[in-house]
Amino acid sequence: MKKPIIEIRNLAAGYDGNTVLHDVNLTIYERDFLGIIGPNGGGKTTLIKCILGLLKPTAGEIVYLNRNGNSQTGLSVGYLPQYSSIDRKFPISVEEVILSGLNVQKSLISRFSKAHHEKVKSVVRRMGLEGLEKRSIGQLSGGQLQRALLGRAIVSDPSVVILDEPSTYIDKQFEARLYQLLAEINRECAIVLVSHDIGTVLQQVKTIACVNETLDYHPSSEVTGEWLEKHFHCPIELLGHGSLPHRILATHSHLPKDENGDNENHNCCCGSGH
Repeated sequence: MKKPIIEIRNLAAGYDGNTVLHDVNLTIYERDFLGIIGPNGGGKTTLIKCILGLLKPTAGEIVYLNRNGNSQTGLSVGYLPQYSSIDRKFPISVEEVILSGLNVQKSLISRFSKAHHEKVKSVVRRMGLEGLEKRSIGQLSGGQLQRALLGRAIVSDPSVVILDEPSTYIDKQFEARLYQLLAEINRECAIVLVSHDIGTVLQQVKTIACVNETLDYHPSSEVTGEWLEKHFHCPIELLGHGSLPHRILATHSHLPKDENGDNENHNCCCGSGH
């Protein structure tokens, strides 16, 4: 039987008095691989901020559970942020980036132990970053930087790893290797993957949540075009190519009318954009 590790109950959240999410209910299970999809502005990042404790819900609660099913004050979470939030000019090496994931395991004034450094060496090997330990993050390729940050996210052996739009770092050639790494990590902990690239997500994950002001959960990755259309409010055409299929939007005209009765222009990022 799957053990729940996070339960989100009747959550609402927003900014400056504006509600972004409401009536959100979700359970994340041990060694789950949950894909969170949804249109831009639908609340995906807001939900992640609530799970990470960076944003306080305006209603409802998030309960973290231990192995015995009892609530606890927090949960060990690894986080790989969006590419745009990373300052590549910051003078920090690959080794220091990964080591920073162990800050919670020591006091502010104490030094990292020999065991900490050995753990980092193990993660460097696992991420395929041997020989780059002393290299500044500003000298890394997108894929190398992503692996360093993924190493930081897993070095503390968290209960869940959250990845926010990871495919923005890399080209499609490295993407297959990324998902191979994630499949390995998923044997040890739960993964929550946030992405607008619906096709890639559906191929990799075990369960799906569509976030668009509220949340609709699907207990498997086998979803239909009709389900996607219902929750994105756009018809979505299913396509596949290569080893990583993608979904793009079909022609649709659900847009609000302007004063002349014509459809207003808008950008809808439900698909892979090609």
